[in-house]
Amino acid sequence: MTVRNTEPNRSEGFSLPRSSTRARVLMLGAVSALALGGAALNTSLVTLPAYAEAPLNQSIAPAGPASFADLVDRVKGAVVSVRVKTVQTASADEDGGPGMPQFGQGDPMERFFKQFGGRDRFQNKPQKGTSLGSGFIISADGYVVTNNHVVQNGSDVELVLDNGKTVGAKIVGTDKKTDLALLKIKESGTYPFVQFGTKTPRVGDWVVAVGNPFGLGGTVTAGIVSARGRDIGSGPYDDFLQIDAPVNRGNSGGPTFDATGQVVGVNTAIFSPSGGSVGIGFAIPADTARQVVSELKDKGVVSRGYIGVQIQPVTQDIADGLGLKDTKGALVAEAKGGPAADAGVKSGDVIIAVNGEKIDGPRELSRKIAGIGPDKKVELTYLRGGSEKTASVTLAK
Repeated sequence: MTVRNTEPNRSEGFSLPRSSTRARVLMLGAVSALALGGAALNTSLVTLPAYAEAPLNQSIAPAGPASFADLVDRVKGAVVSVRVKTVQTASADEDGGPGMPQFGQGDPMERFFKQFGGRDRFQNKPQKGTSLGSGFIISADGYVVTNNHVVQNGSDVELVLDNGKTVGAKIVGTDKKTDLALLKIKESGTYPFVQFGTKTPRVGDWVVAVGNPFGLGGTVTAGIVSARGRDIGSGPYDDFLQIDAPVNRGNSGGPTFDATGQVVGVNTAIFSPSGGSVGIGFAIPADTARQVVSELKDKGVVSRGYIGVQIQPVTQDIADGLGLKDTKGALVAEAKGGPAADAGVKSGDVIIAVNGEKIDGPRELSRKIAGIGPDKKVELTYLRGGSEKTASVTLAK
């Protein structure tokens, strides 16, 4: 199985360690084993308790909201469909396409190339296409959030508003590491907008996704937050919400709302054996999106902090070898010529806190340092030889 971007006209995805064939075989094997095991264990019949039916006039409390219609009416005007004209050039060496032969001066084949139009006729030409995705307006003056992979290689961006009007947009900034992009509607006006939520959703909370799957704009689906803090191997700052609201290709960049109508995530990828939704989608959390979008609006780029060390998880074997109580923290595998090394951090140290806040592992350390930004001072707490030490580190870029 693969984790795929949800934008329809792009083929890139994130490969997971286990092959799709193996994953399918394991699932089918499990079903077969259960069926055979059930037949072999016991063939006797078991009488189940009778189902007590509620009287027809007795009301039963609903398990979920009666309707999402009011919520959708409130937020759908801020959701847009994104159309991007793209230009992609296949990789090629300096003198031609992949494997293009090289000939010396006077070689008969070199004369052949010149006679029939030169090497340009045989080189890979730029390919034009259209990328479809989703986005949402976050301010009355027309700033729009979407995914980086929706607009990358884009030469022209158009947005289709909820009322069917098409407007042009410019790319303000993009951030590949979090797969976010900020656009600005070119046409002046006052636009309906939505806001990022300030409350972190809990696992089990209702969510509603609105977007442009397969080019079908204005599509609404609902589900719950299935998990938090997912790492799907797409980058060093993975911290995704997992949702089971169906999202498909074209939902990329669209919003996931909580029950109050605030944006809790930006849809970016799905886990699927076929390319379609199987109920496992991933959204960039609002906290991450808010911070990145703010920097893109101010500077057009995102600047991240850097301490200059290579880190790895603390396994149980490492913890036992170093005499640690648990596997929390990030082991410094190498520290040379960076801010942390200048402050006294060495290979073999285990960083356990940043500015007094405990960290679980390497990814949390990376996210914290990146989020603080360059030229800021932080206090690292680390373990060395069973003793707890601190170092004041000025972050680099």
